[in-house]
Amino acid sequence: MAIIKELVYLLVYPGMLFLFLYSTFCEWFDRKLYARLQNRIGPAYTGRFGILQPVADFFKLLFKEDIVPEKADRVIFSSLPVIGLATVVSAGLYLPLWNFDLRAPGFNSFQGDIIVVLYLLSLPTLILFLAGWHSTNFFSTLGGVRVLTMLFGYEVPLFLAVLSPAVVADSWRLAEIANFYQQFPFLLAFQIIGFFVAVVALQAKLERTPFDIPHAETEIVGGTFTEYSGKKLAFFRLMTDIEMVVGSGLMATVFMAGFSGSVLPSLLIFVLKTLIVISILSLIRATFSRIRVDQMVVFSWKYLTPLAVLQLLISIIVKGIIG
Repeated sequence: MAIIKELVYLLVYPGMLFLFLYSTFCEWFDRKLYARLQNRIGPAYTGRFGILQPVADFFKLLFKEDIVPEKADRVIFSSLPVIGLATVVSAGLYLPLWNFDLRAPGFNSFQGDIIVVLYLLSLPTLILFLAGWHSTNFFSTLGGVRVLTMLFGYEVPLFLAVLSPAVVADSWRLAEIANFYQQFPFLLAFQIIGFFVAVVALQAKLERTPFDIPHAETEIVGGTFTEYSGKKLAFFRLMTDIEMVVGSGLMATVFMAGFSGSVLPSLLIFVLKTLIVISILSLIRATFSRIRVDQMVVFSWKYLTPLAVLQLLISIIVKGIIG
């Protein structure tokens, strides 16, 4: 029975099948909300209200011609999308949804799993850099350099902001952090600054407007993805969608007291809280226009990082007060 439970967790919920279905739904939700914020309709024809449009786009790309640049390293060029997809799916398995026990940590819940999730969510950025570098295309290389440049801007405030709730909870385990704030929800009020910093940093990590600098179509064609097509581009798009879900799930775990209950209540709470985070991301996307890469780095170090440090100091003070 335990083996069946683990297989369900890995393959069905919150495993690969769930992450694929829910990430495509979140892409539709994001596109629909983004369109409405701009007084447009958004996806409307494929499925009811266009809800199947992301799925249709994914399978359409799977059957398109798959081209590898003549001078590119075929093995590395072709394997990077698969590796990137594997990293974000692996990160999603550590979100404490229903298959965890505070008394008996398992493979998906242990002391330090918050560090593992942050590490796995950092790998796609490096993978996108390598994808651009190994495409042997000027626009792709420039996009890859921009990806790496942005990494040095948002990664530090993101880590500081996400780890601040862990300081108060006195644990590096996501399940225990969520359980702590379920018992003391009033302490979440002291994490508002960190939540703001983390959401903005997540927007940058996902390379969404105003941080869509690495693939700015009006400047560098498609940036990192210029030479990618067919199933490789489909995997990269799916990787980004799942990364948005996992990132939103991480925000909901540490800043919104996570998810509790059996499978169905946990699922409903997970969907509700992640959609709240995605709505904020869509609002940011619809409100601001693209900035330059140097402006992004300056913004991160001048504003986000000091705010993240301030949040960490507040967390240390709160921890000292509550004992």
